[in-house]
Amino acid sequence: MRGSRPLFVLGAVIVALAGCSNPIITTKETGEQTAPPPAATSSARPSNDKLVNAFDFYTRTDDVHSGYYFTSPSGSWRCVIVPRTWAGCQSSSGTGRIGVTGAPDTVTDTGGQSVAPNSITVSTQGDPQFASIPADQFTQPSGAPKTLPFNNILAAAGFRCNIQQQTGISCLSEQTGNGFTFSNTGATWVYTDVP
Repeated sequence: MRGSRPLFVLGAVIVALAGCSNPIITTKETGEQTAPPPAATSSARPSNDKLVNAFDFYTRTDDVHSGYYFTSPSGSWRCVIVPRTWAGCQSSSGTGRIGVTGAPDTVTDTGGQSVAPNSITVSTQGDPQFASIPADQFTQPSGAPKTLPFNNILAAAGFRCNIQQQTGISCLSEQTGNGFTFSNTGATWVYTDVP
């Protein structure tokens, strides 16, 4: 029975952690407090049977413009996975606004200014969010970006993204599991895997 004590302690720690509740999230833009979306109840790994060849989407010209670039089948959205940094999308319309129902009127840019959000992103370690990012970050430096077909998954450099007709575009940080799903009708802060 000498070896059973560490297992008992480990079991007690697991039970204690299972009882922890989700924290309340306060959004920076509005100050509104909300509960985070419920965690997935399935322990299944994200789907890998519909992966595209990530190499086909990669472009490298310099350290600033290296990434996996793609557009939606409609051509309305352009997106990028910046290796081990962030993934996100921006409207192809060039209006300077994200064009998603429910997006905040302003966000804080890297200089501390309040500006209109023009993109939706998730970073390697952070939470998904609406942001203001220069359009050139979503523009493939050479040639036109490939279209990511519906119900296919681009998994590269710590992120995965997909596009589905019913739900829209979805991206995930594989390190944290944080992600987003959005279309022009709204956004949620969870990744939606391809069925």
